[in-house]
Parts: sequence; structure tokens; C-alpha cells
Amino acid sequence: MNTKEARSATPVTEVGAVVPAASLFHSFSDPSRLVILQHLQLGEHRVVDLTAHLGLSQSTVSKHLACLREAGMVTVRSEGRASMYSLAHPESLVELLAAAERILALTGDAVTLCPVHGAAVVTKTHQR
Repeated sequence: MNTKEARSATPVTEVGAVVPAASLFHSFSDPSRLVILQHLQLGEHRVVDLTAHLGLSQSTVSKHLACLREAGMVTVRSEGRASMYSLAHPESLVELLAAAERILALTGDAVTLCPVHGAAVVTKTHQR
């Protein structure tokens, strides 16, 4: 492999290496998923419990729980006819969310005001 080939291969390899992390962070990118994760820190819940506590529709909660389950963030177990959802890795999730809060405290409005990923974009996307 010549030098030019090595240079062009490096960025692709580096991008490929962070795809799992980007996928993980994408699973946190919806406000409904974040609020579900925060609520599951309190313990196991059924979909009906989450809809009552969070004011979200059953289909919305179910869709987001499926996403979180596929991402390995949430587990489910049967209890009679009900499905009980809980955090798969509660300690690690609490640490990650706490780190995010620390970064937000350090950056202030920088993230909120970002024209690509800021509050206006998230709010508009979430309302669809």
C-alpha cells in the first residue's frame, strides 16, 4: 500500500471505529427515550405505567422501548400477561447521564443554541 492509499484508508477506519459509539448516542437522541430511561432509573415499569406517568401515548412508549431494547439499554421480562421493562445496565447509565449533565453544565447554552442539533431542532423534530 502506498502513502496515498494509507492516508485515504485511515479516515474510513477511524469513522468505522466510532460507529458503535455514534449508534449508542443516537439511542439517547430522542427526548422521549431519555425521559423513559430516567423514569426506569426508579425501577421496573409496564408500558401502561410509563404512559400514565409520562403523558406519552402507548404506541410512542412501545416504539421507544423497542429501540432502547434493541440498543441493549433496556431489558424486558414477562409477569403474567404484562411485560416489565427495566434498565439493562443501571449503574453505567446513571454514570453516563451524570457525565452528560456535567458537560451540559460546562458548555452552557452552546449545545442548546447549536443550529444543527440545538433545542429548536430537537423540539421541532420531537413535535412531529
